[in-house]
Amino acid sequence: MPRPLVIGNGRMLVNLDARLALRDLYYPHVGQVNHIAGRRHLVGVWAGGRFSWVDEDGWGRRLGYRRETLVTHAVATHPGLGLTLEIDDAVHYRWDILVRRVRVLGGDGPRREVRLFFTNDVNIDESDVGDTAVYDPETGAIVHYKRDIAFLFCGGVDGRGIHEYSCGRKRFGGAEGTWRDAEDGRLEGNQVSHGAVDSTFSLSGEVGAGAGLDYYYWLVAGRSVAEVRAGHRLALERGPERLLVETETYWRAWVNREGRSFGDLPQRVVDLWKRSLLVVRTQIDNAGAIVAANDSDILTTNRDHYCYVWPRDGALVARSFDLAGYAGVTRPFFRFCERALAEGGYMRQKYNPDGTIGSTWHPWLTPPLGPPAAAPPGDAAGAAPPTRGLPIQEDETALVLCALDTHYTCHRDLEFIAALYPRLIRQSAEFMLYYRDPRSGLPLPSYDLWEERWGVFTFTASAVAAALKAAARFGRLLGDEGLAALCATAAAEMTESIAERLYAPALGRFLRGLYTGRDGCVSADPTIESSTCATWLLGVFDPADDRVRSTMRALREGLWVNTDVGGIARYQGDGYFRKSDDLQHVPGNPWVICTLWLGAYYAALARTRPDLKASRAILEWAADRAMETGILPEQLHPYTGEPVSVAPLTWAQATFVEAVLRYVDRYNLLPGAIGEPHPEGKTAPEAEVQ
Repeated sequence: MPRPLVIGNGRMLVNLDARLALRDLYYPHVGQVNHIAGRRHLVGVWAGGRFSWVDEDGWGRRLGYRRETLVTHAVATHPGLGLTLEIDDAVHYRWDILVRRVRVLGGDGPRREVRLFFTNDVNIDESDVGDTAVYDPETGAIVHYKRDIAFLFCGGVDGRGIHEYSCGRKRFGGAEGTWRDAEDGRLEGNQVSHGAVDSTFSLSGEVGAGAGLDYYYWLVAGRSVAEVRAGHRLALERGPERLLVETETYWRAWVNREGRSFGDLPQRVVDLWKRSLLVVRTQIDNAGAIVAANDSDILTTNRDHYCYVWPRDGALVARSFDLAGYAGVTRPFFRFCERALAEGGYMRQKYNPDGTIGSTWHPWLTPPLGPPAAAPPGDAAGAAPPTRGLPIQEDETALVLCALDTHYTCHRDLEFIAALYPRLIRQSAEFMLYYRDPRSGLPLPSYDLWEERWGVFTFTASAVAAALKAAARFGRLLGDEGLAALCATAAAEMTESIAERLYAPALGRFLRGLYTGRDGCVSADPTIESSTCATWLLGVFDPADDRVRSTMRALREGLWVNTDVGGIARYQGDGYFRKSDDLQHVPGNPWVICTLWLGAYYAALARTRPDLKASRAILEWAADRAMETGILPEQLHPYTGEPVSVAPLTWAQATFVEAVLRYVDRYNLLPGAIGEPHPEGKTAPEAEVQ
């Protein structure tokens, strides 16, 4: 199940599902460790002798956020109980405290007692072994702890604290959990339990006709019992309502800091742009990790997850944030990459949020050969295989330098670049200079950006060429003329080789890539592949280059999903979470990222403002297919438009941010109509858009 509501502060991340249950709780690093791991923290309601959990059938729910903030706002209505709940959740922007306000509206019924029940089901450090749940008489709260992690749970209504509570066993020895004890409207008051444990407490208030009453719940995270007690005292002193207001005020100021104009974009696109910035920020750890996604439901299909730092995703996310003006968020990411750089100057496939090496499916011995593919007409000479391959995607090393180049272009912080130069920049550049085939000038084989194939790919070669250009620029800035000259020469040679060896004139487009067999023969992969956008997206070729134009035309014609949903597939025949075998009409599930690349291309190609119509249509396509809360998934179902795979996907939200910025920048540069004088005195030629 996707996560339609995500909130956090760079240390603590909380996800809620579509039924308003807390499903993921990451602390003290975003994406590591998940102390709920897909279980449910529920809200239950008892009124007039009837009880219901808010995640049950019978409730109508509307989900959203308070505008331009990381404070959720949801409405749940139960006709049978005659109650409406307005629920707001926030993780305080500064302190590791989750605050929930539940406003209970009584409708037209008589004044009556309404009890709310809150369940607390944590597996500290992702294990239910050795946990303790205990009522703390010093604070009047419930504390769960193990080793160096503690959580405190408390609440209040109308000046009163916890009404009843219980701590007990869960999912072990025949015990279901204390949530079951709540369903008669009462709790037994058991004060402590250890092992596989949970807890539940209730708040009691009286709700009258036409009136509302606010019930508050808060969860404090810390590294010790003493620390969560201190956080609890802070919550009491400041008051939970003030914590909510402070958080709402902070995020609204944060997302509007640039005072940006959005040209002629409709409000729903602007709203999604701001929502995307906020959502991406929740996925970034304050120590620099930019995590791909934190939807734990993916565990049911793979027994692994997306809670890793892929340097590829992180670099492209960082680039979008630098373009948006958030250098303070991106600098820790580049320092993270500096620390993570392997001996030899390359980035590994992925990392845990604390910087340790993540899980992998890439063998550490000589990698497998790429899949056989029929060579297109024409010469397809390419790279010879190395004697021993590295288990890497070289584009990940390259994209970090590309993103750093964008960072410097936006912010001109030369001291920061100089600090990173000896290790991150120079060692990465030296690796990319070395890891080339001297005959072709292309990179040696590595995995493609989708982590599926081993070969020499247009995306990878474009990323490396762009990164070498960036390294040359940094070398010149810092007086390292020798390295700068080597990088500039290699970038030029690689660009020329991309044009000669990775472009197929007979097909009129760039190839996906080249594979070298054991016999040394080279075969070309002519699959229509969205990632060939890198040729212009990373600045290697001009968007108006005829080879780029014909490639992008082929992508639009060959990868568009011909259903009511629309969108661009990754490549022809994509099997990842495939929902249709009608490959003629559905070459693969539509991907938000790939579709937005096409929209960005239309913006880059535009020569007048009317030419931007196709780009704006794709931005509107994304806004119309986002979840009701503004969450963008990795993929969409080609027939229903429902989210497929993880949601939110950090890379997808960030790509929307960048696509909007590209549109707006182009809009501000262009005249209004063909032949109309440009503000700077230039005249725009008629442009091909489709």
